[in-house]
Amino acid sequence: MTQQCRTAGTPLGAVGRGLVEGAVGTLAMDVVLYARYRRGGGKRDFPTWEFSADISSWDEAPAQVGRRLFEGLFQKKLPPDRAALVNNITHWAYGLLCGALYGITVESLSQPRIWYGLPFGASVWAVDYAVLPSAMLYKPVWEYDRKILASDLSAHLLYGTVTAATLRLLSPLTPLASSSSRIPAPSRW
Repeated sequence: MTQQCRTAGTPLGAVGRGLVEGAVGTLAMDVVLYARYRRGGGKRDFPTWEFSADISSWDEAPAQVGRRLFEGLFQKKLPPDRAALVNNITHWAYGLLCGALYGITVESLSQPRIWYGLPFGASVWAVDYAVLPSAMLYKPVWEYDRKILASDLSAHLLYGTVTAATLRLLSPLTPLASSSSRIPAPSRW
């Protein structure tokens, strides 16, 4: 079986693919987190949970980050009734931005591999626990119990893996089976 490699894409294409893969990874992570929420006795439906519809204060970390960014940039106070919107925008923007950075990085190195998603997801998780305590939005990592850290890490590993798998599918660097070959190209990790 012969394989051919697609031609390299452009940096702008890598950013675009990265945004798409970040969205797919974020949605996958949210679906798992929602399933855990429901198993734990949560009653909200997925759209209400996903879009933070019942948040009315700045208690959620993404909302606090978004509020601080907005207020610092525009020098205007945001009212608490904007917390749900800001929480959702911040969460999704972070997932998409990380995906875009991943897309640029991986496509500049070589062929995308799905296993790259594991260190990527772990890195996103580690940055969260380094930056958010510094901003006084999280406690220091050593103050969380292992179960919470493991649960959060596993969700981020899923985000990274799904993000990497999506890039693998979309990237112009992914090998294709030759058009004359009837056997599909083998899947590589």
